[in-house]
Amino acid sequence: MRPILSTDSKPLPRLVVTAGEPAGIGPDLCLWLATQSFNAEITVLADLATLQARAEQNPLFRSQPITFTAGPAAQAQHPGELAVMAHPTAAPVRAGVLDSTNAAHVLALLDTAMQGCENGRFDAMVTAPLQKSTINDAGIAFTGHTEYLADYFACDNVMLLASGSLRVALATTHLPLRDVADAITQTSLATTLRIMHADLKSKFGFAQPRILVCGLNPHAGESGHMGREEIEIIEPLLKQLRAEGLDLVGPLPADTLFIPKHLEKADAVLAMYHDQGLPVLKHAGFGSAVNITLGLPIIRTSVDHGTALDLAGSDKIDTGSMNAAILSAIEQCQANR
Repeated sequence: MRPILSTDSKPLPRLVVTAGEPAGIGPDLCLWLATQSFNAEITVLADLATLQARAEQNPLFRSQPITFTAGPAAQAQHPGELAVMAHPTAAPVRAGVLDSTNAAHVLALLDTAMQGCENGRFDAMVTAPLQKSTINDAGIAFTGHTEYLADYFACDNVMLLASGSLRVALATTHLPLRDVADAITQTSLATTLRIMHADLKSKFGFAQPRILVCGLNPHAGESGHMGREEIEIIEPLLKQLRAEGLDLVGPLPADTLFIPKHLEKADAVLAMYHDQGLPVLKHAGFGSAVNITLGLPIIRTSVDHGTALDLAGSDKIDTGSMNAAILSAIEQCQANR
């Protein structure tokens, strides 16, 4: 996708970007922003010394001088400029080398971004990847960006990944497979589907979004012969929500739901667990997909990949997903005005 240029006089969207794990490709992705023109005010939260060192290390930026300005951006993002709100790391950063001493720094970036969106300084936040294991190694219980944001805002949430017209949300996120079935309840599914319906309308502009719902079991349970969750939990819940006006199709077998003839008539898919829906999405658009958190009182988008420690500081970084995350945040800001 190409950067979106505004054609009206409305205020520019104000985006805040967290650099994520400082030893990963997050700082490189933030530096890449300084080579682009986006019709948004973009502010990066990062360790300034890491950005400066990475700009000298990465061949992509050696010939492109970057001017770092302090504080929130006050104008559209232009090549050669990057507005930075500096958050120092506790320990010096080496590209590709994790250090749990800097775990608190990573979470501080998220806290500052959330607070900035909450108090109106920013209109949306975009997150570069972080390393969950490093945060856990520091003794901090942490399961992911999505859960951390939901805890902060004390709200229910839904993880949705999008690539082009394909949008896949998850009924459960980062759970061991043996725990998934117990987590699929009518209460949890109702919350997820209502959030999807509401945000597909408000943030994506669908007047009456149609959602395809995967079954939990192979062949959607095959009339109870391969599991009864579809009969006892999913089907009754879908019937109830249809009576409320939601356009829901399913439960459908996940192995055939993702074929074009089904997807062309749908606005989003709800998968029951992480590896039921996301392999399809990432096969279709890895490197250009965007992770979106629904249900929050703010707009949040993210890249769809990990920290790529082996690529940090190199000229091999893939910027497609960061580009998609920025554009999605801009589009959602514009839709909410």
